[in-house]
Amino acid sequence: MFFKADSLGDVIKHIAVIIIIVALMLFFFFFVYLPSTTNHGETITVPKVEGMKLNEIEDFLAEHSLQYYVSDSSYSSTKEPFTVTKQDPQPGAKVKEDRKIYITYNMKTAPMIKMPKLVDLSLKNAQMILKTSDLQVGKIEFVPDLAQNAVLKQLLKGKEIAAGDLIPKGSSVDLVVGDGLGNAEFQVPNVVGMPADEATTLLVGAGLQMGAVQYIAAPNGEPEGTVVRQRPISTPGAKIRVGELVDIWVVGANPAPAIE
Repeated sequence: MFFKADSLGDVIKHIAVIIIIVALMLFFFFFVYLPSTTNHGETITVPKVEGMKLNEIEDFLAEHSLQYYVSDSSYSSTKEPFTVTKQDPQPGAKVKEDRKIYITYNMKTAPMIKMPKLVDLSLKNAQMILKTSDLQVGKIEFVPDLAQNAVLKQLLKGKEIAAGDLIPKGSSVDLVVGDGLGNAEFQVPNVVGMPADEATTLLVGAGLQMGAVQYIAAPNGEPEGTVVRQRPISTPGAKIRVGELVDIWVVGANPAPAIE
């Protein structure tokens, strides 16, 4: 018989023959049979479908021996409805024949989302919230109000919109913002000749803001700490609005900064 072994040498020969047969079988399976059944080494370059319409991509991908599957949808006001916005795998990737391309398309109708609360927030914070809420910052109108840079009203298409109301995603929201100044005008207070601390109390109490304080030598021998000049000047008919600045000049040396 073929496998009959009369000596150690025959045994070794038989083992070698078995190893060769197994190696040939493995080589045939992995390098001949398997590639022929799986199209080994045959790949297709994924084309770009982003920007195409849904009704265009089926025939287009079929020409490339590929399929597609709608995995998600999103909304953008800057893109046309039913336009492919994302694809996976990306263009240029190598895939097998009949591979599915997963796509995301732009919806025709914007989904509804809740209007955030922007009133009483700073303009900067309101703009950030609108951006993170997928809403657009519309017209910003500054109006006289002591709440400087604070949102006073939030508007959608010219009408006030309450927080929590449902609005289309991507909507443009207009903001009415305070400019830090009040509507009311009144006579400019006269603080010339007053001690600086009393002048400050008077101005702040009138709803005005202290501007620059400059220290100068007494022009006419006024006591130290006396206000000798102001801007704007208090003259008959001179008007000022709440929130505006008033600069003063005070007799004395410029005080040293406080040591903490």
